[in-house]
Amino acid sequence: MQGNGAGHIQTFLASLAIGLLIGLERERNPSAKAGLRTFALVALTGTLAAMLSQFMQSPWILALGLFTVGLVIVGAYLPPHALKDDPGTTTSAALLVCYLLGAMVWFGAETPALMLAIVVTILLYFKPELRGWSQNLTRRDLISIFQFAVLTFIILPILPDHNYGPYNTLNPHQTWLMVVLISGLSLAGYVALRLIGQRYGAPILGLLGGMVSSTATSVVYARHGKNAGMVQLSVIVILIANLVVIVRLGVESLAVAPRALPTLLPVLGSGLAFGLAGTAFLWRNLAKSADLPLPEMTNPTEIRSALGFGLLYALVLFFSAWLSDIAGSKGLYIVALISGLTDVDAITLSSLRLYELDKLQASQAVTAITLAFLANLVFKFGLIATIGSAQLAKRCAIGFAAMGVGMGAGLIWLQ
Repeated sequence: MQGNGAGHIQTFLASLAIGLLIGLERERNPSAKAGLRTFALVALTGTLAAMLSQFMQSPWILALGLFTVGLVIVGAYLPPHALKDDPGTTTSAALLVCYLLGAMVWFGAETPALMLAIVVTILLYFKPELRGWSQNLTRRDLISIFQFAVLTFIILPILPDHNYGPYNTLNPHQTWLMVVLISGLSLAGYVALRLIGQRYGAPILGLLGGMVSSTATSVVYARHGKNAGMVQLSVIVILIANLVVIVRLGVESLAVAPRALPTLLPVLGSGLAFGLAGTAFLWRNLAKSADLPLPEMTNPTEIRSALGFGLLYALVLFFSAWLSDIAGSKGLYIVALISGLTDVDAITLSSLRLYELDKLQASQAVTAITLAFLANLVFKFGLIATIGSAQLAKRCAIGFAAMGVGMGAGLIWLQ
């Protein structure tokens, strides 16, 4: 609450701005029964009700104001008013939110109230796009979203946040948090891949495929690369998918161990820069195609997949700590090379976790991540060379070598 006349004016101006912002969008909708003036008045009503409620030390005034606004909304849609123009649910909900946002302004929460007003306006304005996206989601996509909600909001909160094991590295809550992180990153790409599909060509397919699974994307397009007409497109999709892995490693570090970023970023940045240069070199003769095959991805939020990754992460974490204890950094690097063959995320997250527990130095964690990435590149190139054509493998080798040289150069510079 503001304590003087000028402060009160600023408060009511902020409330008025919120009402006008939301009302501007509703004014453009001919079927809505509330527009600029109505929303502005409702926001000011919320602020006035909050002011009187505080002055009189009675929360019932604020509640009575909300009830009154609700009655006014109901009355606007009762006969003999024309019900056929607008069912009123969205506009009615927006009016109630507008009232509460006006109350928030009086209680000193101007910034979050304005932020919420912008979000509300965006939701109202993009109704056709939101409806189209929801209709494009299949039953399988919705199940994926629900499963992610189970992983995040049901399983994660009930797990104990305590360290167990001989090296105090196994923490059920932290382990599942890593599962949620990886599942969330993969789910974002998975849903986007289903929604966007083939509309934006090779770059988007490579980007989204890399978010879900760079290995699966590489395998799918290695098969299609047997067709001479698909070689160039397949190369670009595969390389972009693997460049996304580098970006993904940076995101994981930011989420798990931000302190390691100054050491890790030069290595990742070097690998990304070299990889982009190699991809750009191969991009020159890229032919546009409106019919690119979509990679068939497994649901990244299935309980079986989540449990599998959680178990892999816990095992890699334990063996990394154990071998680091008995064999020093060499033991960690052996685990990185072996686990990196099939999964970079597990060794990345485990190395960062050990760094956060002060069991590893930043340079050791970065070296382990780099070795895992290089091992993963070698593994995927082996798949491509086995499944795809010689021409595809030759071109992928250029991009993969550029990424590997970049990561290696960054690691050498770090030393």
